[in-house]
Amino acid sequence: MTYSIVARDRQTGEIGVAVQSHYFSVGSVVTWAKAGVGAVATQSIVEPSYGPLGLELMAAGKSAGEALEALLQVDKKAEYRQVAMVDSKGGVAVHTGSRCMPHAGHTFGEQFSCQANLMRNDSIWGAMKESYIKNEGAPLAERLVEALQAGEDAGGDVRGKQSAAILAVSGETQRNQWEGRIMDLRVEDSPSPISELRRLVRYKRGYDWVDKGDTYLASQDYPNALKAYRKGLDLVPEVDELRYWVGLSYLATDEKEKGKQLLREVFSKDAAWVQLTRDLLRTQVIPLDSSTLRELVS
Repeated sequence: MTYSIVARDRQTGEIGVAVQSHYFSVGSVVTWAKAGVGAVATQSIVEPSYGPLGLELMAAGKSAGEALEALLQVDKKAEYRQVAMVDSKGGVAVHTGSRCMPHAGHTFGEQFSCQANLMRNDSIWGAMKESYIKNEGAPLAERLVEALQAGEDAGGDVRGKQSAAILAVSGETQRNQWEGRIMDLRVEDSPSPISELRRLVRYKRGYDWVDKGDTYLASQDYPNALKAYRKGLDLVPEVDELRYWVGLSYLATDEKEKGKQLLREVFSKDAAWVQLTRDLLRTQVIPLDSSTLRELVS
């Protein structure tokens, strides 16, 4: 009993699904997606097999509509199910069974579908649709989260709220199963699951820049490492670790004093960063300004 959205971004080809419910760990049951294939939301009297089987059929060349119809035909309890699918070409299919708990319904648009059951009223899925359309141009994950917020603002789950999740993948087929996941975030139990999910999306964006910075730093490309770390820090300024890596990167530029200042601030807050710096100097895993750092940690 929940509400969700499945969608394909027309500009990037990214595919995603997001959900909120008064149910513990809703993302472990409802959300399914595979890069270059599609996404599935399976809910109501949930049958989880719609997720992996739907993706398997779409990977074999079936459209979202063909995949969903094939699974409904062999489901003896199809009238209790609510399932939505979107394929890698943007095809959408959705089913709301006649025996889903009220208020239940769905609506869809170009390359997306919003669906809900056991809601406070019958405006939830329409509000989600309006939000998704209004936020066109924003990154897919952020659009999905805002659609959930619109559903909550319109009334949401009649039981309240507890968990939320988002799963977004690349539109390109990947060689390995674990590749192509852009967002895979879950809030298992929270009084404010959408707010927490929004925070996690922001953190994921920030740490994606950190990963790029690490790669640049390891190859001694200090200017690009600094740019990447600073973009990450702009997104999550409350994280001292990002301030630490920005400080290290500054040491390799003409703005060395900025680096010293940032590192002193981080060191003064937690001596663990001093220990990490000594470990990095000792192991030489990453090329660093050894003399300046030894001076700072002494």
